Amino acid sequence: MGVLGIIISLGLLMYLAYRGITVLILAPILALLAVLLGGQTDLLPMYTEVFMQNAAGYLKTYFPLFLLGAIFGKLMDESGAAKSIAHWIVAKIGKDRAILAIVLSCGILTYGGVSLFVVAFAVYPLAAALFREIGLPKRLIPACIALGSFTFTMTAFPGTPQIQNAIPIPFFKTDAYAAPILGIIAGLIMFGAGTYWITMRAKKMIANGEGYLPAGVTDETAATAEAGIEKELPSVGISILPILLVLVLNFYLSKVYYPGAKSEALIPILEKFGTAPGKVVGIWSIIIALVVAILFTVIVNWKRINVMETVNKGAYGSMLAILNTASEVGYGNVISGLAAFAIVKGALLGISSNPLVTTAVSVNILAGITGSASGGMSIALGAMGETFYNMAIQTGMNPELLHRIATLSCGGLDSMPHNGAVITLLGICGLTHKQSYADIGMVSVVIPLATTVIAVILGSMGIV
Repeated sequence: MGVLGIIISLGLLMYLAYRGITVLILAPILALLAVLLGGQTDLLPMYTEVFMQNAAGYLKTYFPLFLLGAIFGKLMDESGAAKSIAHWIVAKIGKDRAILAIVLSCGILTYGGVSLFVVAFAVYPLAAALFREIGLPKRLIPACIALGSFTFTMTAFPGTPQIQNAIPIPFFKTDAYAAPILGIIAGLIMFGAGTYWITMRAKKMIANGEGYLPAGVTDETAATAEAGIEKELPSVGISILPILLVLVLNFYLSKVYYPGAKSEALIPILEKFGTAPGKVVGIWSIIIALVVAILFTVIVNWKRINVMETVNKGAYGSMLAILNTASEVGYGNVISGLAAFAIVKGALLGISSNPLVTTAVSVNILAGITGSASGGMSIALGAMGETFYNMAIQTGMNPELLHRIATLSCGGLDSMPHNGAVITLLGICGLTHKQSYADIGMVSVVIPLATTVIAVILGSMGIV
């Protein structure tokens, strides 16, 4: 009955989240439902001492990244820097390669630390105007944005400051540049295969007589798109410098400054706080890089934006994202603490003796159920991260491989139709699941899943 309770709880979480009920309400209620169905009656202790404590622990570790990332993204948006970079890329690549230009625009922005939601709002007006001008089907725009924002720069390319690449750091004692060769290979596969798919789909649609919109359909977002294009933008040089600061500083701090003697000097200091350099310096590196980039962006755009208003918007915008994910983490820890979960855990670990396989399967399943890349990975690693790490150490496997496979895996089944980012993206573009999800699913679910399989094979061969 306990296992059935877990299944019922997870099923309701997926269904009700898709119906639009906030996970802030769903997570504690459904976690306690699983507890009750498992035969336990200590509901309040499970809520206050397990759910809330683990949610609070997640906030302690990752809230600075959510907060700084949201503020940085909002500054890049309000200053026009994000749009400036996108315009420059389109101008250099050419309108005849609009699909490639939009994918690269989104990719460069997300790889530089701009949140995928900000990227969608910033790039959509340009994509809409460009696709309308050259007659490409509008319903492919969400797939272009999803490919550039939800895939290779979120999970694969080493050094990305996106939260999905930071979550494994304390579990595997790694940094944001873990398994760089494997990450680059996986990223290029997703980028190449995804771009090819969208290009082929565009050719087929045009050959069938489809233009920007089907006959008789009007574009209700056209006015918004035009307004976004007309705004005066900063120079591309000034716009891209904050992104370069994030990438360069993150690399320097995590690979040069902290490793070696510096980390050794931190050991006695961090022991007082019950932690170790391997669990924190990777996150510290991202925090410092984002702070410097934020300060630089504020200084160079001081007259262009209302700094206080923009920073406040970014800070407020980070709250829902971090609280949603923290609630999912609290939910996952309640579930993982149930006696019945030992059966589920045993089944997952019994899939293979290869920790890369079990990591990939576990993270993908939970990301798919929760509809959240960060939430699913946090639940999986919170419940089994230590087990995965010990398995890797015992077999002589580099923990960096676990980090990269975990990040790749969280970007597979997470993008099912109930995913919040997918729903938001379709809303921004004024399209429906029926019109655009098939292509979103191909570039952000099918191709990433296939890429993860390839990455597991290469990682098992020792490619780091």
